[in-house]
Amino acid sequence: MTSLLYDAPGPRAKARNVIYTVIFIAALALVAWWVIAVMIDKGQLEWAKWKPFTTTEAWETYLLPALGNTLKAAALSLVIALPLGALLGIARLSDHKWVRIPAGTVVEFFRAIPVLILMLFANELYAAFTDISSDIRPLYAVVTGLVLYNASVLAEVVRAGILSLPKGQTEAAQAIGLRKSQTMTSVLLPQAVTAMLPAIVSQLVVIVKDTALGGAMIGYAELLRSVRTMSGFYGNVIATFIVVAAIYIVLNFMLTSFASWLERRIRGGKRSTGAVVGAAQLDELETVGPEPTTDKKAEP
Repeated sequence: MTSLLYDAPGPRAKARNVIYTVIFIAALALVAWWVIAVMIDKGQLEWAKWKPFTTTEAWETYLLPALGNTLKAAALSLVIALPLGALLGIARLSDHKWVRIPAGTVVEFFRAIPVLILMLFANELYAAFTDISSDIRPLYAVVTGLVLYNASVLAEVVRAGILSLPKGQTEAAQAIGLRKSQTMTSVLLPQAVTAMLPAIVSQLVVIVKDTALGGAMIGYAELLRSVRTMSGFYGNVIATFIVVAAIYIVLNFMLTSFASWLERRIRGGKRSTGAVVGAAQLDELETVGPEPTTDKKAEP
């Protein structure tokens, strides 16, 4: 059986695929065995190093507050960056140069700067020119850096999503007399949401992970920074890193799973375009019945 994109594998290709799969699984098992053996030799699998994670003290004192700070910074950054990115993306599609050129300059400038530099610069800026307390300043710096960078990235996502739509959508909206703003908000953006959703969620995952940069460089008490404080108290650096990594994996998996569910729901809703008839309308239709037809040939 063939496809437009590839030929279906034959008996030899299937046999090779099975062999490659067995070799890969064997190599993966060998690497896992080697890692476990090294950890056993170094005493990293001793119960004393993992026992703290079975107590409420470790979670309530270190992990859960740090996870809350990570989610707080990520949520604030997304709430600010998403509308700002949409505004910049739409501005880049403007017919007016005085709108399009400044928006493009802002997007390209902040997209080219590493987010860590933006965080460090924002932290120094707040320290020099504002009276923000040193306790909350790292949060402001992390959110500022994440907003500036991710708004620029989301602006390109929005612009690409709108440009991916057929030009006939815009022409149809103009044909019925809609203004440019009405065409954008009522016709283009609702259709582009489905195309943009996977990229937006991927950027949300990046935001969650990039909060760790604030903990490493400017002292923000997020999830990764809890490794330093917790391992210093319990003396289990490797175990803490593994647990924190597992928390990140679970958190990002939940985000991507929710995005997949939301995308399927949106696509399913758009697929259904028929009108919904209620019971009252159905009874009325049955009562009225079809209009009688006259056959002129049957008339005398």
